[in-house]
Amino acid sequence: MQQHIPAGTLVVVADGGSARVFTNVGDGRTLQLKQHDELKVQDISAQGVSGQGPSGSMPQDMSISQMNEATFAKQLAGQLNEDALNNRYAHLVLIADPQTLGRIRPQLHKEVQSRLLADLAKDLTNAPLEDIQRALEQAR
Repeated sequence: MQQHIPAGTLVVVADGGSARVFTNVGDGRTLQLKQHDELKVQDISAQGVSGQGPSGSMPQDMSISQMNEATFAKQLAGQLNEDALNNRYAHLVLIADPQTLGRIRPQLHKEVQSRLLADLAKDLTNAPLEDIQRALEQAR
């Protein structure tokens, strides 16, 4: 990530079961994240909602937790797509563990991809805010 993170940039820190959503409220030269939301995986085995499973066909040996993680990645990508198409953010930084990031990337709309400043393959979902900011600053 060889550029600065502008003020107002949406920063999403995710794993297979949850995501924390931040905005950079810094002045453009300094990074200062403010947390807004925390999104949690919805157990699709309990929901029985059709059309909310993971994308693609489901392998026979996929566990419920793996299916929930794949579904959460799909739901998160869908939300990022909808928000980009409705101009709810101008810039995005995505941080997720490598497996989740690999599930989200192919589902991102070209509009999201054009706003994506960087993605970082690290599991920082449960990390303190200072650790997330430090990882972003080191990646710059």
